[in-house]
Order: sequence, then structure tokens, then C-alpha cells
Amino acid sequence: MFDLIDYRTFLFYNDIGVDRMYDYIKGIVTCIKNNAIVLENNGIGYLLYVSNPYSFEINNEYKVFVYQQIQEDGHFLYGFKTVEEKDLFLKLISVKGLGCKMALPILAVGSTTGIMDAIERENILYLKKFPKIGDKLAKQMILDLKGKLEFIGVGISEDEVETENELREVLIGLGYKEKELKPVLAKVDTSLTIEEQVKDALKLLLK
Repeated sequence: MFDLIDYRTFLFYNDIGVDRMYDYIKGIVTCIKNNAIVLENNGIGYLLYVSNPYSFEINNEYKVFVYQQIQEDGHFLYGFKTVEEKDLFLKLISVKGLGCKMALPILAVGSTTGIMDAIERENILYLKKFPKIGDKLAKQMILDLKGKLEFIGVGISEDEVETENELREVLIGLGYKEKELKPVLAKVDTSLTIEEQVKDALKLLLK
């Protein structure tokens, strides 16, 4: 336990952007809670708050990317299956008025590509469907993030990659060329059914 001066110094360096202690943790999931998992590594169980705990399976090994939130009332770890999901989370919490506990449900409800596309297209109605996101905060998200999400990759989870490949095969079967599909696939919400994705992709291709 360090004294108050040391703690304030620690918070200062944390605020100015010094890298946090963890980048990722590789371990076995030993417990699944309603908003978190316990990931065991070398005999230590790390409590990680995640967007969808039930996407993990007990006794399976995972490499989970981690963000450490440091506050005066405690330290919290947030976990992500992909670095792209973590990058988007970090962008979301940079928005004025949007903290970690509000950003995590956004990742749970929407796909990474869907969220990015809504921000770029200024789709306030889409953003307002997320918990605790009203008109004012949706506009703030667009103001703070539009044009700043290009670096985040679009090949997210294994399930999304598999779904995107299936959609690509369907569209190629309909006669579209690979070069026509690349910009469209990045905009289709992979959380939809394959039938809905095809409809959305065709609308985009016909624009």
C-alpha cells in the first residue's frame, strides 16, 4: 500500500497516457458471470468485465486483450476477444460523457462495423438504440469520432469472418466481382442473419 503522494503521482502518469500494466492475458476461463469472466493465469484469477460473457466457454483457453481502468475507488479490468474491439472501446470512452460502463454494452448490442458505420454516416437513430445513449450523447459520439475510426480493422471475430465469407460467396454467385464487394462488406452488419445481410448488401451495391 503506497501513500497518498505516490497514489496521486500514479494517477498523474496514468492520465497523461503512460501505458497501463496489461495488454492481454492468456489463460483458462474458470467462471462466467452475467457481466464478466474469471480468466486464470499462473494461479491468479483475473476478473474481466466483457461485453458478452457467454461468448466464452468454461475450461477453454483464450487470449483476451485488456484495458485497465484506474480510479480512486478501485481498479477494473475490461476484456476483449479482438484488438479491434479493444481499439473501438478506447475510442468510445474518449467521447465526452461516455465512460467504460456505458461503452461496454454498446459493444454487446452492436457489431464493430455497424457502430463505426453509424458514426461515419451520422446515424443518430442507430446510436440511440444503445443503453443510456440519448440524442445529446449520440451527437457527441459523432462529433468526437467521425473520421477517426479508419485505423480500426474490419475482420473482427472468427464468427464475423465466417459470416462475411459466406456473404461474399453468395454475392459472387449472383455475379458481382470481388473488387465491387470490398467496400460493401465493410458496411454490412454481421450480427444480422445471412438473408438480411444479402438484402443490405444488394441495396448498397445498387446505389
